[in-house]
Amino acid sequence: VLFRGGQEAAIRRRVLDDKLLEAVIGLPANLFYNTSIPTAILVFRAPGTKTLERQEGVLFVDASKRFAKAKNRNILTGADIADIVSAYHSKFDADGNPVDPDGDDALAARFVPTTEIVANGYDLNIGRYIKQVAAEQEDLGTLIKAYNLARAERQRTEKRMLAVLAEAGIEGFDE
Repeated sequence: VLFRGGQEAAIRRRVLDDKLLEAVIGLPANLFYNTSIPTAILVFRAPGTKTLERQEGVLFVDASKRFAKAKNRNILTGADIADIVSAYHSKFDADGNPVDPDGDDALAARFVPTTEIVANGYDLNIGRYIKQVAAEQEDLGTLIKAYNLARAERQRTEKRMLAVLAEAGIEGFDE
């Protein structure tokens, strides 16, 4: 529904041209029992009822990484749902970025002008409009140093534990 051709493309074109689509909210994979694919919520408004500041575009919210693992599926926690609602109600600057994001833990959101969506062939793929921030790359030298320090500490602790066990007369542990 977000990016396929055929009838889906014709429907997207119509709802965007008629200013009916207000938001696309990407959800995590494996939320529902019978499907493991990621899902999305599309928020529609009746003709002429979109707020003035949202008339000329669509809000995209990426909540795909916000979930808790449950026994057979992922779930949205109360905090995840509150963050989605907060992102949905946010105000956006001229570049489409949230005016007052909720800190580092805020969901990625962007208000995208309809002209940009039209230029992308009416594609509503969330990843096209919200770029994921690349994970910070750790310096390999720093990681190796931290590993070596942790390994040395583990060796000292094992040596001390074996000495305590030997003093207590407990033997049979390999060094």
